[in-house]
Amino acid sequence: MQDLTAQIRELAQQYAAATLANRRHLHQHPELSFQEHNTSAYVFQKLQEYGLEPERLTQTGVVALVKGRNPEKATTALRADLDALPILEANDVAYKSQNAGVMHACGHDVHTSSLLTTARILHALRGQFEGTVKLIFQPGEEKFPGGASLMIKEGVLENPAPATILGQHVFPMLEAGKVGFRSGMYMASADEIYVTVKGKGGHGGLPEQLVDPVLITAHLLVALQQIVSRRANPKIPSVLSFGKVTAEGATNVIPSEVKLEGTFRTMDENWRAEAKVHMKKLAEGLCESMGGSCEFTILDGYPFLKNDPDLVSRSRAAAEAYLGSENVVDLDMWMAAEDFAYYSQQVPACFYRLGTRNDAQGITSGVHTPTFNIDESALELGSGLMAWLAVHELQILTAER
Repeated sequence: MQDLTAQIRELAQQYAAATLANRRHLHQHPELSFQEHNTSAYVFQKLQEYGLEPERLTQTGVVALVKGRNPEKATTALRADLDALPILEANDVAYKSQNAGVMHACGHDVHTSSLLTTARILHALRGQFEGTVKLIFQPGEEKFPGGASLMIKEGVLENPAPATILGQHVFPMLEAGKVGFRSGMYMASADEIYVTVKGKGGHGGLPEQLVDPVLITAHLLVALQQIVSRRANPKIPSVLSFGKVTAEGATNVIPSEVKLEGTFRTMDENWRAEAKVHMKKLAEGLCESMGGSCEFTILDGYPFLKNDPDLVSRSRAAAEAYLGSENVVDLDMWMAAEDFAYYSQQVPACFYRLGTRNDAQGITSGVHTPTFNIDESALELGSGLMAWLAVHELQILTAER
């Protein structure tokens, strides 16, 4: 096992220049969610160059298998995402996005280039491990309904069915050279809320003749917070936020309707469903009691992401063996959402973080910002670690059978 670890490190270093080239190519040519046609074609071609036989799933998803000895004994899966964000890049780098207004601002270029090299490493070492590694390159992580949900519907978790799945994501709050893990609840579900509060508009100086939807909305915004503060179990993280309020009136004009847009996030699927019923009932009742009405719509987003405790324990131990225990840290819960959560609801999952920060180089910006970038030394670590985690997991899975 020690010899295999050393071989993986050596191959990750040997392929580091190619990993960097892949990352920079992808960064220069980002594509929005479900439009990743060129990105998908690039991944497909590279996998073929590396000796694999990729297949397409959904319009822009790619799947490939690395088969070791006795490939039917067990399967684990590794996932990367292909899409970029509608952000105009502000970085002044040689590999700056060439698609104006589109940017890999969440590190998906890192995820994809790392997994491509992981595939190459695993294929080179396929005679030294048992089982199969399924490589999943999915579209549309950044946009509902989430590419993971579509990939699952089209059978990505079948033929062969992985016993476990791992996902790696950049983390600009953690310095390059380190990785982070968390067991159990990790990332939140994310539902979108759209409310139209209706009243009777008119002159602001004649309120007795009107039904003021602005006033109703003010009460509603406060009242809805009671769902979290008084209905939720305090042991279950919950967030209800409204980031957009639109009232097309004026200083002396009360509009006939006000629109609200917000998000509800939590880490319990039963409470998630219950809370949405409470919110709708409260909104409709409050608006009616004040003489108005409302249309209350909730669009179901990603479920919450749960990390399997046993898989996390195994993966963390493997990461410590690969990197040293001083380079493996604990993560806190994170109320952002990730469509990897769909996999975690189906298969024991481990979603961990790859440090990409470098204060000395000024690489400190968060994801989803126009100045996001990474310390590219993280690429070699990320590709090698994924290969090692997959091999380590297969050693355990095949030993159990």
